[in-house]
Amino acid sequence: QVQLVESGGGSVQPGGSLRLSCAPSLSMSRFYLTGWYRQSPGKERELIASTADGTAAWYDAGVKGRFTLSRDNTNLYLQMNNLKPEDTAVYSCYVAYDGEPYWGQGTQVTVSY
Repeated sequence: QVQLVESGGGSVQPGGSLRLSCAPSLSMSRFYLTGWYRQSPGKERELIASTADGTAAWYDAGVKGRFTLSRDNTNLYLQMNNLKPEDTAVYSCYVAYDGEPYWGQGTQVTVSY
C-alpha cells in the first residue's frame, strides 16, 4: 500500500502560478512511473503529466509549456504557470508501485477573477 498526500492547491487569478507537492509514504526511488491527474467538474479524470523513472516528462497539449513536472528523492511536484480558468480542477498525484496504480485524495485548484 502507498499513501500519497498532495498540497499546494488554492485560488489564484488567471495568469498566476501555483506549485503542487505530493508526498508519498515510500521513497520516490521506489516508483518508476509517476504523474499528475486532474478532474474538472462534470468531466472524467485526465492525465496531464507523467514521467518514467525521471526521464523527460510527457504533457497533455492543454498544459504543455505552462506546467512542469519534477521529482526529487522525497516528493513529486507540479509547477503551474500562466494558469487559466479552465485549469480549475482537483489535482491528484499518481504512482505505479508493484504493478498497481495509486492516487492521492487530491488538492483543489481554482482559477478565477
